[in-house]
Amino acid sequence: MGYNRRDFIRHSAWLSAGFSLPWGQWLQAKGLAVACQQYTWTTFFRRDGREWETDLDASFKAFKDSGLTGIEYFLPNIAKDKSYFQQYGLWQKSAYVNAWLHEADKVEATILQIVQHALSAKALGVDIIVVNPTPIDWNKPIDKSDQQLGIQREGITELARQLKAQGQMLAYHNHDAELRAGGREFHHMLHATDPQLVKLCLDPHWIYRGAGNSQVALWDAVDMYGDRIVELHLRQSQNGIWTETFGEGDIPYQKLIDYLVQHNQKPHIVLEQAIEAGSPQQHGSVSAHQISLANIQTQFADLQP
Repeated sequence: MGYNRRDFIRHSAWLSAGFSLPWGQWLQAKGLAVACQQYTWTTFFRRDGREWETDLDASFKAFKDSGLTGIEYFLPNIAKDKSYFQQYGLWQKSAYVNAWLHEADKVEATILQIVQHALSAKALGVDIIVVNPTPIDWNKPIDKSDQQLGIQREGITELARQLKAQGQMLAYHNHDAELRAGGREFHHMLHATDPQLVKLCLDPHWIYRGAGNSQVALWDAVDMYGDRIVELHLRQSQNGIWTETFGEGDIPYQKLIDYLVQHNQKPHIVLEQAIEAGSPQQHGSVSAHQISLANIQTQFADLQP
């Protein structure tokens, strides 16, 4: 039995009416594996006045009820929470970590800690370490000096070397702050590093937003660094505001799919449809992720292994 446009419309209507179906699991059985970032769930839970860590059983149950079976977890927490991955049957291919690599006195300890966490995660199937070399403080983005960017470049290169030595790859990840000041941080981390060592977790929406809601900047980045893409973080917006579910919006994802198909690239796909101030509120966390999963499974089907 195929999954066509009529099936999709009918399924979306069922979800809107409040029915919960294991549709995502059925679709995953058809071939395209999609994971989901832990971060997306923290944004939905906080809207509901709860935290992911408060009740891990309830959090993982909601995740599994959405039909998702793959998770991208925060790397430092994997060892602590690994029993839940097994309990709820969740696979992992990648993990995410922020890294302080722009100050010389912190680089060595940061690399050691990440490499140790990554080695522990490898036993669970994690072979991509998604690294954002800026500790997150959304209210205090860092404008790094040229000297700090040089330190960070060498740090991320050394981290990539050590991860490669234990059979894992580093995928550079950015938020919007790295696109400021002519995008000097984003471009230096890619232009001045070895493409064989430092790969790219492409987050189209952060590039789009960081460049002033510019599709031009996004597609230029894909043209320059597309051959380094090993993972995608997928998020959509409408009129610049993150939508509650992944679907049509500001970024024409079909153009990216066509590029990847043309270049025979099949990156790891990770849903990261988070919400923010101004996002619609029409779905609960489970149904929103069900719809996003179904949309990605349909639109990105040409990228299945």
